[in-house]
Amino acid sequence: MGDSGKILDIKIADLKATAPHFEHESVALAHALTKLKHGLEAAGSPWGDDEQGQKFHKVYGPHVTQIEHATKILVDGLASIRDAMVDMADGHINNEELVRSMFSRIHVDHGGKDAHR
Repeated sequence: MGDSGKILDIKIADLKATAPHFEHESVALAHALTKLKHGLEAAGSPWGDDEQGQKFHKVYGPHVTQIEHATKILVDGLASIRDAMVDMADGHINNEELVRSMFSRIHVDHGGKDAHR
């Protein structure tokens, strides 16, 4: 642990400021994937239907599918990171409010003893 002994140092403002970047990158990657798909579809099968072309497609085809699938996972992952950061920030705020309300119910009476309302 660091010198301060802090376990968590959560800055809600940082979470809220950073979360939109993940959404932006998710959207940008989704657009890039769409552009890739359209470009590959437009290219068709320029390698031909001869034996060499079929061999090429046999190797090439599955890799295109894997790349598209992996990229979709990344798009969804970036979006879920954004959602998790927003939820974390909101949850941290809610926890602070809960703790604050718990302590606000405790007061010190004139005799110096803690008492609950």
